[in-house]
Amino acid sequence: MTNDSSTRLAQVALALAAAAALLLAGCSAKDRHAEAAPASPGVTLTAAQRRHIGLYTVQPSTFQRTVETDGVVDFDNDQATSVLAPFGGPVTRILVALGQQVSKGQALAVVDSPDFSAAVTAYRKAAATAANTRRVADLDKDLLRHQGIAQREADQAETDAANAEADRAAARQALIAMNVGAGALRDLQQGRTAAPASGVIRAPISGVVVDRPITPGRLLQAGTTPCFTIANLSRVWVMAQVFGADLASVQVGEAARVQAGGVSFVGRVENVAAQVDPATGAVAARVAVDNPAGLLKKQMYVRVAIEERQPSVGILVPASAILRDDENLPFVYVAQPDGGFARRRVAQGARVGGDYQIPDGLRPGDRVIIDGAIFVQFMQDQ
Repeated sequence: MTNDSSTRLAQVALALAAAAALLLAGCSAKDRHAEAAPASPGVTLTAAQRRHIGLYTVQPSTFQRTVETDGVVDFDNDQATSVLAPFGGPVTRILVALGQQVSKGQALAVVDSPDFSAAVTAYRKAAATAANTRRVADLDKDLLRHQGIAQREADQAETDAANAEADRAAARQALIAMNVGAGALRDLQQGRTAAPASGVIRAPISGVVVDRPITPGRLLQAGTTPCFTIANLSRVWVMAQVFGADLASVQVGEAARVQAGGVSFVGRVENVAAQVDPATGAVAARVAVDNPAGLLKKQMYVRVAIEERQPSVGILVPASAILRDDENLPFVYVAQPDGGFARRRVAQGARVGGDYQIPDGLRPGDRVIIDGAIFVQFMQDQ
């Protein structure tokens, strides 16, 4: 092949490539124009029909986003406690009922406990030993002053007394841990023969008895058997379920409203969990709610609305403007320059009161149908 022929072939190839590029560019521009254009032809209404159409002019708005979700009521674990058996033995009497208000230190149940009897006996022995060794130490001090004994003997007597007094203090502390009442403890300290015959389980805090798994005759194991649950119900926690994109809008300190049975409660977000629940895919936001009348109960399902603290700026349209197409995608009807109305797909964001945020699909100045949109959709689908 000659050089002239090769040159001509190269020129033809370049020309074909340029033509293909222009064709592709034209197609791309056409595709972009098709994407920007309405998804369906416009709808033209008569003057009479237009009188029944309500329009809304799109413009930027400042708003506070509200995250609405479900929640479950729980006890305020900072004001609720499980009462474990402080000693072992069978329950002889239960002194309180479920739902009863109790005060700190109030007797809840009586237990015939060998542990308790052993602790009382140990205290009496320790108290007697401490008293005797102290008396001996004091006598040895007097003898030492009169050179009746050596210094070493007096020091040993003082050490014995100090050890015995420490044992008495430990035995006394064991009784306090077993909820011995102040009066019974005084009787024991003063050496009176009258002593408590049975152990008493007492309330560690004031509140309401919300659980009582024991019954008379139940054999308790010291430190392991749960006997009661007491909770202060004047304040509860609501565990709100927050999903995906809403997480960025939920922060500690934000105000929240809790709806239960037609009653509204005011609360505040105290904590947002650091992990996702694998069963639900949600993150728990803990809302502290005042519950003075006790209407909120544990495990009650409620609706929660968490109000974003920082205002946002964006486009809002009334909920009535948004419809769904055959693919369940949101769209609105936008007024056209020729007087008709055309569908335009939009991105539907969070609900703000009676409006929806539209992050994409509308521009300031667009006019959308907010009253009569379903009628226009019916006409177009005919």
